[in-house]
Amino acid sequence: MQDTNGPLAGYRVLELGSTIAGPFCGRLFADFGAEVIKIEPREGDGVRSAGKQFRGKSLYAASILRNKKLISIDLRHAKGQELVRKLVPQCDVVVENFRPGGLEKWGLGYADLARIRPDIIMVRISGFGQTGPYSARPGYGVICEAASGLRHITGDPDRPPARVAVALTDYITGLYAAFGAVMALLHRNRTGEGQYVDAALAEGAFSFIEPHVPAYDKLGIIANRMGSGLAGSAPNNLYPTADGQFIHIQAAQNTVFRRFAPAIGMPELVDDERFGNAIARGRHQQELDDIVTRWTDRHTLEEIRGKLDAADVPAMGINNIADIFKDAHFRARGMLVEAPDDDLGTVTLAGPVPKLSRTPGVIRKSGGRIGQDTRSVLQELAGLTAPDLQALEAEGVVYCDSAGSNAA
Repeated sequence: MQDTNGPLAGYRVLELGSTIAGPFCGRLFADFGAEVIKIEPREGDGVRSAGKQFRGKSLYAASILRNKKLISIDLRHAKGQELVRKLVPQCDVVVENFRPGGLEKWGLGYADLARIRPDIIMVRISGFGQTGPYSARPGYGVICEAASGLRHITGDPDRPPARVAVALTDYITGLYAAFGAVMALLHRNRTGEGQYVDAALAEGAFSFIEPHVPAYDKLGIIANRMGSGLAGSAPNNLYPTADGQFIHIQAAQNTVFRRFAPAIGMPELVDDERFGNAIARGRHQQELDDIVTRWTDRHTLEEIRGKLDAADVPAMGINNIADIFKDAHFRARGMLVEAPDDDLGTVTLAGPVPKLSRTPGVIRKSGGRIGQDTRSVLQELAGLTAPDLQALEAEGVVYCDSAGSNAA
């Protein structure tokens, strides 16, 4: 059942994307009320083989395919391509993340779809964009992250560049893609014009190294890895505690530092010319980090938290996922949602972000089975009859999960 109160209710999205970036873009639309129809092959989207499995079910797919209608069509088959053409007039947005030119070979590129529905919004996610010398290259998130400069500044300075343990660049770009699609819909609402959104993984990641671009242009500075610290920002680092843990303290701003220094029993630091203002502290970053470390080394994590909380200084231990499941704040904010699941009964998923006061995102159901909505969607939107579907299934063009729900 669709969320008729969501801010995107009334819009229909056709998702042709696979794995992370495209499905995450579609998931954002689905969380906020759009009807999202995901097409995947008989063997399932690649995300179904990523991450952990429970009782034969992909837990990653349970999250990223949530709230979507799931249909199975072989897009390599001419009849499968024709089914897409029948669906497009009923849709507002098409999301895809094939390599540039891939859909054009099937007659499903933007120009082809715009002839069917002139005001269509097409979201095109690729490694390096639809144009440019690298456009034809294959581009997974980590590859484009390497190209973007973001990977170079991630990790410890004395070790090779590290990676975050999630598909970070895919998520960055999926978020930009969804934002671009909503902007395109706003433009269409004013003018009636459709357009395509060109979201490149390499550019999404590059945009996150924003402060280092003008610094190189004017000063020739090549940003490098800083580990847990941040260049020119102090104290703003991960510090060891007496009980073998770590706490991140961020007291780099002048007003916060003036609260921080007395909280650690060293009010004289405020008047020290090395640490009197943020720029000076940035120049003497290592000296200040050493001072803070000597203090944290003498106190437990809870002792430090107590002193800094009392002084209104931002500080936090490093949570793992078990800590988050026990954290009352994440529960209170709706970030751990026990969603209905056809196979597992329920499964806990990360809640929708951001929080809207009047039209919040909703998780109505977890991601379901391959092809569970093929019949209902193709009958309702493409005008197929039961015999039509039987014939197409016999040819391997579509797959209909016999155990799946046919409910809209």
